[in-house]
Amino acid sequence: MSTPTADAAGKSEPLSWSRTVERELVHRTSVAEVLLTDVRPTDTAHVFLAAASWPRAHTTFPRDGSQRHSPLILVETLRQLGLCIPLRFYAVPEAFHAVITDLYFHLSPADEPPARPGATEVTCCARVSALRRAPDGSIVGLRLNVTFATRGVIFGCGGGGVRFLDGARFTVLRAGSTVDAAPACPLGDGNRPPAARLTVNHPHDVVLALDEGGLLVSPADPLHPFFFDHPTDHVPGMVLLEAARQAASYRSQGRLSRPLFGWLKASRFTELAPPARVLCTRHRSTCVFRIRQGGKETAWGTLGYM
Repeated sequence: MSTPTADAAGKSEPLSWSRTVERELVHRTSVAEVLLTDVRPTDTAHVFLAAASWPRAHTTFPRDGSQRHSPLILVETLRQLGLCIPLRFYAVPEAFHAVITDLYFHLSPADEPPARPGATEVTCCARVSALRRAPDGSIVGLRLNVTFATRGVIFGCGGGGVRFLDGARFTVLRAGSTVDAAPACPLGDGNRPPAARLTVNHPHDVVLALDEGGLLVSPADPLHPFFFDHPTDHVPGMVLLEAARQAASYRSQGRLSRPLFGWLKASRFTELAPPARVLCTRHRSTCVFRIRQGGKETAWGTLGYM
């Protein structure tokens, strides 16, 4: 299916939801995990329109009973846009390493679309800013801000920063880190909170473990089809965000399970081993979280609820 979308000059350019973009453009191995179906520039510099198809029920992320999509589907769409746009339109080589520095998202409950039969067609308007270039002119960093709409109604927004590193610079950045080739061996199931307490569909979606009353980032499934769709030498940002969400659900006994807004800032890589610790403090309908590893803070942020 396609629909005409007006650009800044009043022309009509079709956005299509008929097929996904190339999986390599969003760093996915499985086509089933590709949410973007089309990305097009507009006549306004650094502004792009994109189509995304959100499945009614993603196996990893449960809905809250109201038939709304998980907010992490929006975050994953944002992540894919932050890769696809630079690779396709800013000549960033596919071999470069993309490093997310920070991200935010915000949903408007009154305007959110229901999870329709089949899939929900989402239109994204993305604006690129804060372009950083190397001496040779190549792009080494940018910021992206995106609005999300269905049927002409904006229901959410999100954005963040990303750096692009060639192999040599990435190796220097990672020098001295303790890196495993695969996610650390999961702890025993007896050391994990119940899946229902974390508001997840299945025990293999759990990314936390218990340690003397504390919470550790320790995915139950080191080959999880969403979180570890492709090889990685560090804990992905989506795992950290989900760990924070699960920690908030656990600490609130399931009452705070679906955040409406949040942000995450990463100051360094979170390594696969040893397991990082998640610290979560509740302030009414807001949870402040920190990720600590080896005595150092690797990431922090906030999740907000109704």
